[in-house]
Amino acid sequence: MSDCYISENNQFRVEVKTTFDFDQSNPLNFQYLFRYTILITNQGEISAQLLSRKWNIKDAKGDVKLVEGAGVIGQQPFFEVGQSFEYSSYCPLPTLTGEMWGHFNMINKYGQSFKIDTPLFKFSVPSEFIDNY
Repeated sequence: MSDCYISENNQFRVEVKTTFDFDQSNPLNFQYLFRYTILITNQGEISAQLLSRKWNIKDAKGDVKLVEGAGVIGQQPFFEVGQSFEYSSYCPLPTLTGEMWGHFNMINKYGQSFKIDTPLFKFSVPSEFIDNY
């Protein structure tokens, strides 16, 4: 089961799907691994490149971790008009639930910088897995 979250801003659409990875989690050590897949689509009329990202990751205790870095999964994709880029990554949490939000830093073909905000997306261990722990 996966949940889907969507945001649209600065002529880009960001769709995020999240799932829980039971096989890679270790509840005895309070390690829960969640997978997220992001689809970014240029809905505007100007091409642009993704340069970096900034994530806020909040666990169920309220602790927030900030993660910043160049590109996504080692890439800095370039978006022509109408083009999309999809990638998957993981988020480890010490709690059964959490949430993540952030933005992508972009530059258009004219050298103007802007950012694309992501939706806030949530992670949750499904109840059927909690019974297995």
